[in-house]
Amino acid sequence: MRVLGIDPGSETTGWGVVEGTSQSYRLVEFGVLKLSTAASFSSRLLKICRGLEEVIDRLKPDACAIEEAFYAVNPKVILKLGQVRGVALLVAESAALEIGEYAPRLVKQTVAGYGNADKRQVQEMVRVLLSLRSVPEPHDAADALAVAICHFHHAGARERLLAAEARMKPNPTVAGRRRRV
Repeated sequence: MRVLGIDPGSETTGWGVVEGTSQSYRLVEFGVLKLSTAASFSSRLLKICRGLEEVIDRLKPDACAIEEAFYAVNPKVILKLGQVRGVALLVAESAALEIGEYAPRLVKQTVAGYGNADKRQVQEMVRVLLSLRSVPEPHDAADALAVAICHFHHAGARERLLAAEARMKPNPTVAGRRRRV
């Protein structure tokens, strides 16, 4: 499976593509969409849309993992982040990708083993997990790679749970029959 991880931001949106399985994965490519704060917010959203579409067209991921909104004191920050996330979700849905959304704390817990890990710890663990020579820069790209890695671990667990649930559901044609004694 090939997963596109996205760390949404209204000034810098990080992205990273990782492929493999929940036990073994490797880096495909990563980068950021750097947005001009002088540009209108709507034009920044359009640049995010087109940039993510280009990444999807070029790298052909099977799934998209995106970081959920985090708590912030300023409601305007949350609203802008929500709009950026909405654009990213729309692009992923338009490309018919499987979508996973993960809380920042879960991403850090999955990658670094500690839900309050700082940016440097996440970057270092992404470097180790992907066998990179240096930490991915900027941190927005490392965060996007961390979200993709998180998806490998949690999507695999979700698939196993769904398969187990499917095996446990009674067959309606058999369950409806009564045995006469």
